[in-house]
Amino acid sequence: MIEQPLSDEYYMRKALHEAETAFSKNEVPVGAIIVCKNKIIARSHNLTEKLTDFTAHAEMQVFTAASEFLQNKYLNECTIYVTLEPCLMCAGASFWTRIGRIVYGASDHRRGFKSFSENVLHPSTVINGGVLEAECSSLLTSFFSAKRK
Repeated sequence: MIEQPLSDEYYMRKALHEAETAFSKNEVPVGAIIVCKNKIIARSHNLTEKLTDFTAHAEMQVFTAASEFLQNKYLNECTIYVTLEPCLMCAGASFWTRIGRIVYGASDHRRGFKSFSENVLHPSTVINGGVLEAECSSLLTSFFSAKRK
């Protein structure tokens, strides 16, 4: 059992802060953190523009950072908080990390993994969507509205 005395909303606000940082850097505003044993061990946001790398999603950044921090490729005792439902690539990566929990904010009905299959997650991964969904969605809507002007 993953022990966490602070709420999912508390940690999602930390991920939202990362998403706001991405927004300010003209990156798609998605932020993510990984929590292990009540401690944030990794935090990042989308870096696809900065790195000119379409795989540099927030989730991929924190998986790498958390694994390095723990010196372990398995994150089964960790929770990832991400402001947008992971895409198929990130969900597949989460399978290999054996992440304990995925908590996301906004659903992504076009590119989110649930549009394809929930079977891409590791069987022991617990998922919780819709945490601070309105705030997470609002940031994304603002970003793409400004892009379309």
